[in-house]
Amino acid sequence: MNKALYDHKLTALKERAAYRRGLYLRPELKNLFYEFTQKCNENCFHCGSKCESLAPTDCMSVEDWKALTREVALNFPRKPMLCITGGEPLLYDGLFEVMSHAASLGFVWGMTTNATLIDHDCAQALKKAGMSTVSVSIDGLESTHDAQRGLKGGYDLAMNGIGHLLEAGFDHVQVTTVINHRNIGELPELFEIMDELPIDSWRVINLEPIGRALLHPEYMLDKEDYSWLFSFIREKRELGYPVCYGCSHYLGIELERDLRDWYFYCTAGRTTASVMSDGSVGACLDIPRIYDEKDGIKTIQGNVKERSFTDIWENEFKVFRQELSDICVTCRECEETEFCAGGSWHSLDCVTGEQQMCFKKML
Repeated sequence: MNKALYDHKLTALKERAAYRRGLYLRPELKNLFYEFTQKCNENCFHCGSKCESLAPTDCMSVEDWKALTREVALNFPRKPMLCITGGEPLLYDGLFEVMSHAASLGFVWGMTTNATLIDHDCAQALKKAGMSTVSVSIDGLESTHDAQRGLKGGYDLAMNGIGHLLEAGFDHVQVTTVINHRNIGELPELFEIMDELPIDSWRVINLEPIGRALLHPEYMLDKEDYSWLFSFIREKRELGYPVCYGCSHYLGIELERDLRDWYFYCTAGRTTASVMSDGSVGACLDIPRIYDEKDGIKTIQGNVKERSFTDIWENEFKVFRQELSDICVTCRECEETEFCAGGSWHSLDCVTGEQQMCFKKML
């Protein structure tokens, strides 16, 4: 890397670090995730939330979600974007009613889905309910996708779902692909498929050490995998293709901003919060859900069935409003901690306080 580019990145990283530190004192809610349900019609081996269904009495009702949305609209004049997820959110019976209500209150919203349930009528209903963005999971070529997601025919259903979304006129259709040690070789063929689709972007992310993936260490990427993956993404971006690496993890000065359109910082609890299907409130949904300090770092901050979301956002989340490197001793001693700040919350071992993912160390 030439000195001018290095200096430019260094300046940008310092500015982002100053902004990040300011958020500890003045958090800005920009993205609010609604986990409508943990039900899913697929059974992905890498599922971060494990999708363990709750008893109906424990789930948020339609009226619960609508009341929460009205409260957020009242107390947050700069309305956060609502990010709808699950499980598979289309399995929640009240999805369209709640999100039509949210749209009527002025919220912009998007959804993450496996798209297997999206036919012509569903796509039109999502358009009518005000959905503006959607991310669809495609995790390999047909046989690989179906095997990893536990649904025979899932690939065809998902690709058909993408087609219906595009026909409905959605401009921001993204495909997200989770790469692991066994499907990484399919990336070139997947690229050819994605390049033929008029999608907004292709988001390529790595398998994370969370949820069910912890049971399959043999699928985790190794150093050679990551080197090849990052070279692949960088090459496609340099050619002008809308391919990007996900938001997770600090990549080091050399790669920061080369694989995505922004510089890394973990937004958990600073600009991002989540309400789970039982009303629990946390930061990023990928962070392990710990309700009691005796089990590790307490990541669940309250429940909207007991306290208002506004109260929880304003008076809790203290554990998230500090440098993660203040918790992780190994990260604290790193020379790039100013920029990384300890990495991503979702990959922290909340029992030992050690970071499980560090590209600087790995690469």
